[in-house]
Amino acid sequence: MDTPLTPAAAAPLLHDGAVLAYPTEAVWGLGCDPRNEAAVLRLLQVKQRPAEKGLILVAADLDMLRPWLDLEALPGDRLAGILAGWPGPHTWIMPAAAGAPRWITGAHEGIAVRVSAHPVVVALCRAFGGPLVSTSANLAGRPPARSRAELDPAVLARVDGVVEGETGGLERPTPIRVARDGRVLRT
Repeated sequence: MDTPLTPAAAAPLLHDGAVLAYPTEAVWGLGCDPRNEAAVLRLLQVKQRPAEKGLILVAADLDMLRPWLDLEALPGDRLAGILAGWPGPHTWIMPAAAGAPRWITGAHEGIAVRVSAHPVVVALCRAFGGPLVSTSANLAGRPPARSRAELDPAVLARVDGVVEGETGGLERPTPIRVARDGRVLRT
């Protein structure tokens, strides 16, 4: 784990169930294959986060998220407004598709999703071929890491690798809004 991974080198690890640390728009994140229940549960253990809270999925484009979402449940004007801000640092809780697993949605009926413009996130999702789980790379309740040097050694000891790169420089993690009505859950 001393050598940072390129997105291309990280993709096969993700397919094999790895949990990786990688830079996002504002902070370092933890990610894995959202279809792999064992990987997601391991990520939650690393972070010490309850599964009921649900997780964010990040993607390089909307097509990667379509299988996870029920876009027909949103009024067209709401969807158009969301799409106007993507790719970009905007996380939306969208209606989940019927088959979306509880290890992603948690106790919720929706999924928090983001089509990122961050070059490392985009490259990682493209190399992997789909969306990734994205949650801050810190123990629950602790401050998020804004640089590679700030990553908690306890977290680093439990992940399978670190993807090279820098955060995007945002001051705060992306805001989270509810797609159906625009309500802000996290500023």
